[in-house]
Amino acid sequence: MAVLVTGGAGYIGSHMVLALLDAGHDKVVVLDDLSTGFDWAVPEGVHLVVGDVADQDLVVRTIREHEIDALAHFAAKIVVPDSVSDPLGYYLGNTVKTRALIEAAVGAGVRHVIFSSTAAVYGEPEAVPVLESVPLNPINPYGRSKLMSEWMIADAAAALGFTYVVLRYFNVAGADPKGRSGQSSPNATHLIKVATQAALGRRERLDVYGTDYPTPDGSCLRDYIQVTDLADAHRLALDHLRSGGESLVMNCGYGQGYSVLEVVEVVKRVSGVDFDVRICPRRPGDPAQLVAGVDKIRESLGWEPRFNDLETIVTQALAWEDHLAKRNRT
Repeated sequence: MAVLVTGGAGYIGSHMVLALLDAGHDKVVVLDDLSTGFDWAVPEGVHLVVGDVADQDLVVRTIREHEIDALAHFAAKIVVPDSVSDPLGYYLGNTVKTRALIEAAVGAGVRHVIFSSTAAVYGEPEAVPVLESVPLNPINPYGRSKLMSEWMIADAAAALGFTYVVLRYFNVAGADPKGRSGQSSPNATHLIKVATQAALGRRERLDVYGTDYPTPDGSCLRDYIQVTDLADAHRLALDHLRSGGESLVMNCGYGQGYSVLEVVEVVKRVSGVDFDVRICPRRPGDPAQLVAGVDKIRESLGWEPRFNDLETIVTQALAWEDHLAKRNRT
């Protein structure tokens, strides 16, 4: 049976495809509208379907044609400030389209769903690390749109009998250690991506949004997870479901936080470039600190990260930016 990876031409989805192929899964299909993804990010031999995840006829045809039994859903809008200015766009892209996708996929025979969620569902947690059992109180439309999708999947699974794993990401960073994929969107807002672009002279400066938070240095504190480690968690989740495992909701992080200013200093040190940093006011919708509680995913899936080192993650990101520059010159 095959796996359908929505958003598989994008950052995290493309790493999921690589993780599946590296583990010997030769039946992988990508569905992507290429609005933020790239066809060249889909490995040779992987079938790419260009289209919208909410196109139910297309989804049903694809599932039946390729005998797909599992869905890994990455396609989404992910920029928190954009969700504040365009909430209806985020509810459409992340909630309405997910509902259409799940209805079509399960109706066509998909029995297992892996859903890409976010730590934004927690809002402003009272304590860190954040456990999956704490109250869910997202403070921006992005987090709310993802939480609504979590609820829909859980309710649909109870009624229709499929199983699922929801993975709540903390801050994803880095690139494939073999240099096959990375964060490729030129206007991405991920901190490490933006900082490496500043270090390589592709941005005039790096803006830091707020240094008056209740954290040790006043800047936001985040848990950074390397993208290949994250993809491995998805692969293990698929194995868990296919072997008869129960539905699960789990955090994906390392359980260690770094402030924005700490990350900036690591990027400067690794790159050897003292790029310009501008301190700006807080952005709406940004919680002060988010650090994952990770006992559940380690115990449930046996997940062991391999790249839990900020300097390694930054080195990978810098190498990928250099690769993109060379690619764009050819």
